[in-house]
Amino acid sequence: MTNSVDDPARRVCRVIAVANQKGGVGKTTTALNLATSIAMAGRRVLLVDADPQANLTSGVGLKHRRAAGGTVYDALMADTIDDPGRFILPTTIDHLSLMPSDRHLTGAEVELVDLQDREHRLKRVLDAARLRFDYIFIDCPPSLGLLTLNALVAADTVLVPLHCEYFALEGLADLVDTMRRVQGSLNPALDIEGVLLTMYDERTNLGQQVARDVRAFFQDKVYRTVIPRNIRLGEAPSHGIPAVLYDVKSRGAEAYVALAHEVLARPAA
Repeated sequence: MTNSVDDPARRVCRVIAVANQKGGVGKTTTALNLATSIAMAGRRVLLVDADPQANLTSGVGLKHRRAAGGTVYDALMADTIDDPGRFILPTTIDHLSLMPSDRHLTGAEVELVDLQDREHRLKRVLDAARLRFDYIFIDCPPSLGLLTLNALVAADTVLVPLHCEYFALEGLADLVDTMRRVQGSLNPALDIEGVLLTMYDERTNLGQQVARDVRAFFQDKVYRTVIPRNIRLGEAPSHGIPAVLYDVKSRGAEAYVALAHEVLARPAA
């Protein structure tokens, strides 16, 4: 019998927002390397750069590149979406595509306020793209503004990278509260895909304590895989390639490959 994970006929696209309003927790690194690892496993993957800093776009070597229809900004502002492919670029990685971002997205937080269905602008784009992909990962900005709200409305689930530090749980509580509000009025089916411990240093008591607290609260929603502090994860973006390709034998790369296996093995949330 064909395994349901590997049967193309049974695949259903999963839209996953990678979100945490705290900066520096590894959102972009996670979206980039997890998506690349899953694409390398033969899945069709779309990366959506919803952060005006456009680090995800740079991370796949497509800085300052625009699709035929423009960037995420242009997709959000478009009156209608006839072909979502107009906003998507291929990358040099097989099975991996990108909806790019640039500095113009900064203005979207203000411009979206006056638009009709402002919270659903990204959803209509991604709903139209679902048939083309197995996974869609949205890299959210470090805030809980309209761009992140659009991502939460468009997503099936939320993957939360969590830096193992003292204030980590405070930020997580705010995100969970926002998710509950979104569930209550805009996206009732939204769920937590998983909580990912990042920048983990097993040598520190603080890191171990945060990990224990998170696992005690979220239980099986916390991935078994943890992402260690690793210099290669920081070096790779300057070369415009994901860490899993920059140094496949590094601890960081190996962790993200392990995470991809875990995500692929999990049933849809």
